[in-house]
Amino acid sequence: MSEFAPDWLYLREPADAAARATELIDPLWNHLPADEDLVIRDLGCGTGSLGRWLAARLPGTQHWILHDHDTELLTHAQASLPGTALDGSPVDAVAEQRDITALRAADLAGTSLVTASALLDLLTRDEITALASAVVEAGCAALLMLSVTGKVELSPADPIDPALAAAFNAHQRRVTEDGRRLLGPNAMDVAATAFGRLGAKVVRADSAWRLGPDQAELQRQWLEGWVGAAVEQIPQLRPVADVYLQRRLEMAAAGELHAVIHHGDLLVLPPSLEAAA
Repeated sequence: MSEFAPDWLYLREPADAAARATELIDPLWNHLPADEDLVIRDLGCGTGSLGRWLAARLPGTQHWILHDHDTELLTHAQASLPGTALDGSPVDAVAEQRDITALRAADLAGTSLVTASALLDLLTRDEITALASAVVEAGCAALLMLSVTGKVELSPADPIDPALAAAFNAHQRRVTEDGRRLLGPNAMDVAATAFGRLGAKVVRADSAWRLGPDQAELQRQWLEGWVGAAVEQIPQLRPVADVYLQRRLEMAAAGELHAVIHHGDLLVLPPSLEAAA
């Protein structure tokens, strides 16, 4: 299944919501302007799951600007954001189809908060550096959630787990057809360093998926994607991977598999916000 297919994004949404680091909300709230409407830009918004999760956790009037390259996903997202904030203030949303890697500080003028979910690991070092520069120069905060960190824990363990994990992580760091070298599991460290060098305060938190027997369908689709990416990266793994996948799918269907897929969240408070605190 495509990483960005609406059905997959909706399927993973409850796991995403359960994983997101709620402890970052209070420090974010404390640094957002209390007497102004909030302008929130959601980069790579997908179906809008982050907006659905966050809008109702922040007070005040909110104007969301949803960015994605996929018009179908933008339609889903714009139609599904909640209409009210935590304190009952209105929430509205507009959609903009654009290349988020081209955003610069001037594009973020007037923005209170930049958000993204499952995005950083799809970017290159240069793209993350440019994003950090844009956010800090524009003086807005950023909440960048659910970036893969490369660590997967499956229970019961299997001797093939480490080889597949290494191949998957290598796939996440691959060079794309257009010559972009993705950061994959390195993205969190690169982003934290890039923002820190610019003087921003960076707060990191864990946001792991914890999938139990009641999430067998999500386990199934995640396993197929995880193993599929590993084999795409190292085709020699296919014979053993096919047998492995069948074994794991049977365990998931029988309610015998537990999976912890680690992610990380970043809260970024630029120097301008720090000085005003």
